[in-house]
Amino acid sequence: MNQHLHAILNPASIAVVGASSDPLKFGGRVIDYIVKHGFPGRIVPINATAKEVLGLPAFASIATAPGPIDVAVLAVPTPAIATALDECGRAGVKGVVVIASDFAEAGDEGKARQAELVEIARRYGMRIIGPNCLGFINPHAKLAATSSVALAVAPMLKGDLGIVSQSGSLMASMVSNARDLGAGASIAVSLGNQADLEVCDFIEYLADDPRTRSIAVYVEGFRDGARFIAAARHCRAAGKPLVIAKAGVSDAGGIVTQSHTASLAGSHAVLEAVCRDEGVVLVDDPERAIMAAHMLGRWGAPNGDGVAIMCPSGGTLAIATDRVAGAGFRLPTLSPQTCARFAQHLPPTRPFNTLDFGGLPTQTSFAISMDALEWMRADPDVGIILLVVATSPQVNDKIRRWGEIAIAGDKPVVIVLTPGTLVDKGREALRELGCPFVNRMDDAIGVIRAALAYRACSTAIEQAQRPSDFGDVAQAARRLPDKTLTEHEAKTLLELSGVAITREIEVARANEAAAAAATIGFPVALKAVSRRLTHKSDAGAVKLGLRDERAVHEAIEQIGASIARFDPSLAVDAFLVQEMIAGELEMIVGARWDPDFGAVIAVGLGGIYVELLGDVQMARAPVSQAHAMQLLRALKGWRLLDGARGRSRLDCDALADTIVRVSWLAAELGAQLTELEANPVIVRRAGEGVVAVDARATLS
Repeated sequence: MNQHLHAILNPASIAVVGASSDPLKFGGRVIDYIVKHGFPGRIVPINATAKEVLGLPAFASIATAPGPIDVAVLAVPTPAIATALDECGRAGVKGVVVIASDFAEAGDEGKARQAELVEIARRYGMRIIGPNCLGFINPHAKLAATSSVALAVAPMLKGDLGIVSQSGSLMASMVSNARDLGAGASIAVSLGNQADLEVCDFIEYLADDPRTRSIAVYVEGFRDGARFIAAARHCRAAGKPLVIAKAGVSDAGGIVTQSHTASLAGSHAVLEAVCRDEGVVLVDDPERAIMAAHMLGRWGAPNGDGVAIMCPSGGTLAIATDRVAGAGFRLPTLSPQTCARFAQHLPPTRPFNTLDFGGLPTQTSFAISMDALEWMRADPDVGIILLVVATSPQVNDKIRRWGEIAIAGDKPVVIVLTPGTLVDKGREALRELGCPFVNRMDDAIGVIRAALAYRACSTAIEQAQRPSDFGDVAQAARRLPDKTLTEHEAKTLLELSGVAITREIEVARANEAAAAAATIGFPVALKAVSRRLTHKSDAGAVKLGLRDERAVHEAIEQIGASIARFDPSLAVDAFLVQEMIAGELEMIVGARWDPDFGAVIAVGLGGIYVELLGDVQMARAPVSQAHAMQLLRALKGWRLLDGARGRSRLDCDALADTIVRVSWLAAELGAQLTELEANPVIVRRAGEGVVAVDARATLS
């Protein structure tokens, strides 16, 4: 555990620079909350004029205050922050919270101010949380070192959920939402600009913290992708679920790229792949991150993917069943023993894996509804139970008992409290028990999806092994230009990697094309070569199935006319003559360099299906053969590869091998390979191999 950070988050003494008795001021709220929530350590108000603040003796400066002081919250205006920080350093303060804004988020001048803060802190070996943040809370230490009005509510709820947020306001909202759901915090921290301490510092700390069972994070960007991966692995090794809600998921306004791979492998798509492979659950909302982390902290990953539904209302059950089916979740196949138990008490016309236990006599309803949960939990094909609470007799008493049964077991029970204020007593009972619950079906579907995602990513990824016949791609790349490569140049890299490519000849003059075609053997394909021409088909620069020399000559004339219409300024550098390749399916295998996470690989349905379907899976490079097969099986089009509706199974092993080799190509060239795309890769029947028919790449 980071002992320096531990001392900051669990201080014996805390100073508030800019402390005030006025609750409308930042310094007033901070010290008010520290006092109100009962911090047992030494509280030191710093105020230039006041002799006391909230009954505590105040000091004109931190230099005149009695030491030692572990943490100082700087609640002074931006122009005074640097001076206050220097005084804290000279006083031996271990860490500071800088609430003030107008730093790096405010342009070049703000960046300079922020850099000055970091320089001062490093001079004294002091750490900074912020600036532009709302501080942190530690309910176990009864410490609310924050200016957020959410902490006006007392007392804080102690718990085992670690909360980290880049946004101060969202940290407060996440704490408030967690409290409403009965999920107490172990630590909650607002990061702000992350000038010094950043999100990974706190993820790593919480992974080591014995009071934390799960972690919910809101983040807008990572300073160091490799460190995030290391922190995620730290959580995984510690057995602590890590749930991330990230802003900025769209790539709107991003750089227009030249290949399908680059557009498919956008920044959020890369993050999704990283999270999947590193055991991190990625959700779309900070509140849902709280819900998912609370549930995963309680039960961990489900041991199966069967989602059983229980409800005392037929109509509500029908809606829940539609939602579960629409989400793509699988209903379990209950064992004969489970069905026999239900059949003794329920009409035989009712299905049991979507269980309507309503309409029973009052004297038996309570007992059966409890037994039903026990029986469902004991069934081997049930991984998660969705218990949708609707109005029924003794509903609040039932909720309490359901909660007791749920937390006594090892299978997740997602309790949805639909009746509004009618079940407020039930909500309070679940809070007291520490049993997770939600109030809306949307949230129930979200946390089930999160639990199944955590289950899916709980399997360790096999170590990738470099193919023994892999060529020296780095040396080859050094001989190529640092720009957009021609198809033939890109295929040179693929061929060195061991990827099967078409037999082809590049000729400088049109009159050499027919002779090249005769050498390869008819029929052939003919393509114009130009570094300025990215998508050759758009310009009519590709002709297929040419069966004799006359057809080649005609194709050259047609290509010239098409390019002249497309772009009169476009010069043809050469012609590429290729063998024609037949196969069963077109795929795309691509790679690119991601500025946060390094080399990434992408695979999906290729050819015309790239834009139409966007069916793609990604991973950080390099990948193993087994990992490549996982990516293929995760495609919506997997059945086309696996032999759907009587079709022959295709050569998935050869396709996976191609993915492995392209991934190693990307990994070894690193940032030099901006992007690469083999599209289409023609996939033949099992045992017949695959061939990369076209390719493009950019080196930098």
